[in-house]
Amino acid sequence: MAKKTQNQDQLISLIIKGIEEVKGNNIKILDLRKIANTVCDYFIICDGNSNTQVGAISGSVQKIVSKAIKEKPWHVEGESNASWILMDYVHVVVHIFQKETREFYHIENLWGDAEIISIDSKY
Repeated sequence: MAKKTQNQDQLISLIIKGIEEVKGNNIKILDLRKIANTVCDYFIICDGNSNTQVGAISGSVQKIVSKAIKEKPWHVEGESNASWILMDYVHVVVHIFQKETREFYHIENLWGDAEIISIDSKY
């Protein structure tokens, strides 16, 4: 179990780095481990200002994670319109939104029982 936690911590750190590399905004980590019947252990949520930036965030995350730990997402959805890209790393799922789409769905409210950690970004 300790190895899984260590691997998850490293993956989360690399995902955050990938988001920050292209100035992703409002980064939050939702810890879902204490909630019964969840699809994964963590959600990482952020937003970009345009479909171009949302696509760039996705590309940056994939590049940094792949280069550092040779891991690719199991599944990626939403790259064609880049309003909301979902990247599934099995135990960690990344949601990259355009700001307006994030405000509309407000996914943090859907998982209100989750512990939410805000990442202070320099952008």
